[in-house]
Amino acid sequence: MTRTRTLYFGAGWFNEKQTKAYDAAMDALKANPTVDLDHSYVPLQNQYKGIRVDEHPEYLRDKEWASATYTNDLIGIKTSDIMLGVYLPEEEDVGLGMELGYAMGQGKYILLVVPDEDYGKPINLMSWGVADNVIKISELKDFDFNKPRFSFYEGAVY
Repeated sequence: MTRTRTLYFGAGWFNEKQTKAYDAAMDALKANPTVDLDHSYVPLQNQYKGIRVDEHPEYLRDKEWASATYTNDLIGIKTSDIMLGVYLPEEEDVGLGMELGYAMGQGKYILLVVPDEDYGKPINLMSWGVADNVIKISELKDFDFNKPRFSFYEGAVY
């Protein structure tokens, strides 16, 4: 299989659980032969001027940083083939919700990836509604991004 698909990697990194899921999903993508990770868009790696607000929280009030980072993320969604969202059912992420809605508006295939231990827990109706498929992180390394398909989430919605 060749690496033909680029992704927008929507994931939080603001607490230990988010960082664990982020790292597990990224490791799985690195092992997936159908992802062109080198040309994919990872927001944490594309902060304006390389300034990460988790390391420099003073930039949270900087309008130039915020505007440019936000705009670049929208460009990342527009120019990627697929929207991937690392979804934690018990930690709704407003930013990820916005990214999912924007990706849907752009006609992107949307894949939600849930940590194995959280798979099956209720998820937000709107996030469920925009998702074309929801899988466990353990399934991500073998997911064929060259043949994206629809499937129902096995958990409940709220």
